[in-house]
This record gives sequence, C-alpha cells and structure tokens, in this order.
Amino acid sequence: MKRVLPPLNALRAFEAAGRLGSFKEAAAELHVTHGAVSQQVRLLEEWLGASLFERHNRRVTLTPAAQAYLKEVGPLFEQLSQATARYAVPETLARTLSVNAPATFTLRWLVPRLARFRAGHPDVEVKVETSNGPLESLKENYDIVIRGGPDTFYGYSMRPFLSEERLPVASPALLQRVPLRSPADLRLHTLLHTSSLPRLWPDWLASAQIPAMRPAATLTFDHFYLTLQAAIDGIGIAMGPTALVSDDLAAGRLVAPFSGPRLPSRSYCSYVPDEKFGDELVVLFRTWLEREGMG
Repeated sequence: MKRVLPPLNALRAFEAAGRLGSFKEAAAELHVTHGAVSQQVRLLEEWLGASLFERHNRRVTLTPAAQAYLKEVGPLFEQLSQATARYAVPETLARTLSVNAPATFTLRWLVPRLARFRAGHPDVEVKVETSNGPLESLKENYDIVIRGGPDTFYGYSMRPFLSEERLPVASPALLQRVPLRSPADLRLHTLLHTSSLPRLWPDWLASAQIPAMRPAATLTFDHFYLTLQAAIDGIGIAMGPTALVSDDLAAGRLVAPFSGPRLPSRSYCSYVPDEKFGDELVVLFRTWLEREGMG
C-alpha cells in the first residue's frame, strides 16, 4: 500500500512551531528565517487542505485539529531522533553553530583562532557570516552575534570577552626608512584613515598634544581591514586596535612606535538570544571566546 506522506520539511516546521508556539522560536531552532517557517507551514496547510494555526500578534496557537495532529506527529520526531543517534555514524551528527561578527574582527582575530576551536571540537561545524550592521537589524537568527559593547538588547544576554585600545602602528620597514622618534615626526609620514572612523587620528593627535600637526599625506579606505593591510605593506601609519593587531605585533609585521597615548575603545561582546542561553554548544563557544580573549 502506497504511503501518504506530507512534505517532510513542512512537517518539521509545523512540529517545531506547534511545540514552541512561535514561528520565531521555531526558526531559531531550525536555523532558518521566520519567513521560511511560515512558508513551510502554509505549504503543509495547502497539502492537508486545512488550517493549522490561528495567528495572533506575537504568538500562534494550534487549531483543535492541529493539536490532535501534533500529538501524533511529535512523538514520531522524537523516535526518529533517538533512532538516528543510535545508528548513525558519529561524524554525521555534527552540529552547526551560526555566528555573525564584524568583517575586520572576523578576518584579523576570529579566523586565525578558529583552528584551535576546531581541533578541540571536531564534531562542531562553525558557520560564520560577517556584518557590521546593528544587532537589531539582522534578518537571520544566529546562535551568537559578536558586536561592540557592552550594550543591552531586549531578548539577548551579553558578555564581554575582549577589550582593546587604539594606538599608531606601522611596518618595521617603513620606520627604518623614516624613523619616528616622537609623535611630531608623524608630519613626515602618510596617515591611513578609515572612512567609517574619521575621528581616530584627530582624537589621538589631540591626546598627544599636537592637534594641529599636518602629515605629509593622508590615505582613506572604506574598510578597516584595508587600512591595516596598508600599514603592514608599509604604505603609511594606521591607528591600530590592540586586539586586532596583536598577532601582527607578535609576529613583527607591525610595531607600535609609541607606548601612548592610547585611545579607549569599546569591548567585543557576545550577544546570545535568550532562547539559546543554555544551549550546550553556545555555552561551549562563548566560553572559548572568553578564554581566547584573556590570552
């Protein structure tokens, strides 16, 4: 006898939304968008020819028929999960952790350290997406969002893990050609700017008590990681965030010609949705971030 089976992705979305009572929470659990859950539920309703949810302002409730359907469908998913855990090859059970972080931070701090996380947790797949936009503007549901702080966002827990300051950095080769004996010698150099951070150099020069100093030239980039790369390549001198240039300073690709002044800067913080707060994998990665930040 031919089996009558609904679209399985649609059924999975229905089960999660019905169990959690929320399309948003179902989307977070399934690592998809709110719209994707809504679309899959609508597909299942069309397939069954029946309405499954009553839509309210912030929540959804099951229709009486859908409650009965979920009561039979829900245990089947649990049985399938248990059977898969018993018989699947362990490598196929790897979990995915979704992380959203600023591009420069990802390139210069997170990526060089991810190999250490992977070495200790080979069964965890980390999916990293970059964005500099405000946390509340993100359209996807991420397990962890990394942004500056500390800030408070409704529905998220926040923990700082990496502090930084800003000070001038340059390549050793550049300083061999044109030495920097005092901040006043910056007049002989090209100062590298980032368009989104126009106050870095003026604020530092004011702190160094030479606000009227005019450099030999200026060069402005639209991304901060390009500014730092230009400094490494000996094109000029950049205002380097200590957290993001620490590896370059340790390797000798960059040097800090002055010990101060140092401009204060916001810390890097991990923001976790409240529904993910106790998730074992999220706790694991968050703890790793804090350990790396202390090192």
